[in-house]
Amino acid sequence: MAVYTDIGDEDLRAFLEGFSIGTLVSFRGIAEGVENSNFHLRTTEGDFILTLYEKRVNATELPWFLGLMQHLAREGVTCPQPVADRQGRTLLELAGRPAAITTFLPGVWPRSVRSEHCRPLGRALARLHLAGRSYAPERPNSLGPNAWAGLLQSCRAAADSAFPGLAAELDTALAATLPAWPGHGQTPALPRGQIHADLFPDNVFFLDHDLSGLIDFYFACTDFLAYDIAICLNAWCFEQSGAFNITFARQIMLGYEEVRPLEDAERHAMPVLARGAALRFLLTRLYDWLNTPEGALVTPKDPMEYVRRLRFHMATETASGYGF
Repeated sequence: MAVYTDIGDEDLRAFLEGFSIGTLVSFRGIAEGVENSNFHLRTTEGDFILTLYEKRVNATELPWFLGLMQHLAREGVTCPQPVADRQGRTLLELAGRPAAITTFLPGVWPRSVRSEHCRPLGRALARLHLAGRSYAPERPNSLGPNAWAGLLQSCRAAADSAFPGLAAELDTALAATLPAWPGHGQTPALPRGQIHADLFPDNVFFLDHDLSGLIDFYFACTDFLAYDIAICLNAWCFEQSGAFNITFARQIMLGYEEVRPLEDAERHAMPVLARGAALRFLLTRLYDWLNTPEGALVTPKDPMEYVRRLRFHMATETASGYGF
């Protein structure tokens, strides 16, 4: 989450008049993350999140995201729900941006990941995958393998200013990863479905030591289910020192397979999927690091964290390197 677009008090009050959620008490920008502009709203009826969509989100795809959240909630996944205005609309416009209000999810995300967070995470991810099976519309992964070479090219001229030799290292990683990607050449495809695609700790809430819900579905898409696990391995299983925590990885997998057992092909593909997930987040972080506008209330994330993670995955040849 972040804030790129400011909203005037009067514009916001006029916008809220179209909803039956009470009158405005307070609102503030949310600086965490790097996508969209997000605000915590408090009205006389409770707490809500207001999102203005910008950057990588295609406005024509917003009904897909909002519909997915509604569907997952009906299937038992705890996640924010779009709030309809008095005319039944969940997607409107504010400050020249597409805008939506969603319900507020109680809980806090783990600033310091511990082993006890990981097994519930695995269970929640598997439940999301099973719940998504009955959501028929598909959305291709716009930040999947087909996008990585273009992202690198857009950063190439300045990549070495972030880290000397980075562009060449990324070229080597792409050359090793893309031909081995599931579904390419002789490599079999894997089970597909709706995935979250961004399930970092700050998108998972806990309350009284229990997982209370999942947020921020605006990178969700239709892709390999195991790729979602690989994203979690990158996001949850590395220590601040850069070391991979194999205990965390095992707990994620134990929780996941309590709900949805993996196929053998998914296990075998985990090293290349984890490598690809590291490339995806390294490249988008590098792009944001080089292109965040001045004055934005936003916290760009250090791409170098993912250089170290990518190196780990490049050196990992089998799923046993992840503890399963």
